[in-house]
Amino acid sequence: MTITTENILLIGSVLVFISVLAGKTSFRIGVPTLIFFLAIGMLAGSEGIGGIPFDDPGLAQFIGIVALNFILFSGGFETDWDSVRPIMWQGIALSVMGVLLTTAALGIFVWWVTDFSIYEALLLGAIVSSTDAAAVFSILRSKSLALKGHIRPTLEFESGSNDPMAYILTIVFIGLIQNGDRSFWSVLPMFLTQLLFGGILGYLFGLAGKYVINNIKLDYEGLYPVLSITLMMLTYSVTTAVGGNGFLAVYVSAIYLGNQELLHKRTIMKMFDGLAWLMQIILFVVLGLLVFPSHIVPVIGIGLLISAFLIFVARPLSVFLTLSPFRLMTRTKLFISWVGLRGAVPIVFATFPLMAGLEKADMIFNIVFFISLTSVLIQGTTIPVVAKWLHVSLPARVKTVTAADILLSEPINSELAEFTIAPESAVAGMKIIDLGFPQNARIALIKRDSRYIIPDGMTVVQAGDRLIVLAGNKNILEAVTECLLSDNPGCADSPKNS
Repeated sequence: MTITTENILLIGSVLVFISVLAGKTSFRIGVPTLIFFLAIGMLAGSEGIGGIPFDDPGLAQFIGIVALNFILFSGGFETDWDSVRPIMWQGIALSVMGVLLTTAALGIFVWWVTDFSIYEALLLGAIVSSTDAAAVFSILRSKSLALKGHIRPTLEFESGSNDPMAYILTIVFIGLIQNGDRSFWSVLPMFLTQLLFGGILGYLFGLAGKYVINNIKLDYEGLYPVLSITLMMLTYSVTTAVGGNGFLAVYVSAIYLGNQELLHKRTIMKMFDGLAWLMQIILFVVLGLLVFPSHIVPVIGIGLLISAFLIFVARPLSVFLTLSPFRLMTRTKLFISWVGLRGAVPIVFATFPLMAGLEKADMIFNIVFFISLTSVLIQGTTIPVVAKWLHVSLPARVKTVTAADILLSEPINSELAEFTIAPESAVAGMKIIDLGFPQNARIALIKRDSRYIIPDGMTVVQAGDRLIVLAGNKNILEAVTECLLSDNPGCADSPKNS
């Protein structure tokens, strides 16, 4: 099929529509959604029934970089810092040492079983060394899997923060292959610069983003997501331009912004959640278009061998060594090892050797594609079973809820309001039970300083508290408002029902 200006929108919309329908089907039969997106791309490609010619790794790489920005920003923006703080050092260790150990272990194995040079083998190891944010976020959240302790934030934080390390190692080994006389230590300054500039600039752009969003005072609410996208792109491009890691900067800035009070935060979050899904669909479909199935068949044997070593040896070895200083149960480490999903990110990174014109670039790309495919198929489909087998999942009736889950959920069928208790308020110092609230009105949550409190009747309201109040209808909410803002203590004269 010939791609023209007239039919490109039609083809693109049809592919996305089919992908959305396939995603709905995948929930029912238990196959990860991302596999369907890849399959649709392959079926639509030049060797599939669609016959769409696509062999442009540069364009695929550009689309991949843009898509990864949206996926990482959405994941970071929805990350609850309170859940991440207890596991931050575990996540950082997995993102840095875990990636290094996976690269080394898999690289040495590939060097041993193939005719790759040591640098070519380590390049392959680096490309598949990080867990894929799109795959992890999609599978953990789509299956609504409730996990014990801090396992979910650990996995999500690792997958969102370890791409920069894999990216740096990929660039380093490509440079070493092209310039064989250089040593690994010669690229260490660039390695450190990428991490340092990425982290610092990500935090600074987060600070600037908060100030801009809260003070620019746009006339239309719909412009705030547009402003956020602009800030995200600025964060990536400026950081990359000065030698830092743009992916890391975007993720750090998103975590910061997602845990601050922002104007129209719910609107921004819901927009990015939808865009992240769109970018996942586009990314996987494009990568499916890029691959030639006939080129995958010759590497199935060696691909299965390398994939098995990665899943059952390299990943568990890196996880157990990296997490050895932390007091974690063996079954927790085993589960973290199993959720080392490889997805779109390694395939995007595999386009870098193609763009660099390396001798074995085509074989590396095909092996990486096969590894990602088997990882999502084998590991992605068995996560609930493995979680139950290792006793790290909670019963189906129990599901942990984060702040992002609340913001992304459907609106509650009642009135919701927030009240700040002034120092001179008559209700400051009173117990909730003494307030005499109307029926069908409850204080659902109290924010006190930086803490959130789930109150009961004996909780004392203090000056400066921010009360999240649920009321059955507007009349009841008006009664609550009059109660809390009245000069008289309590709501003795408020209507008990309306």
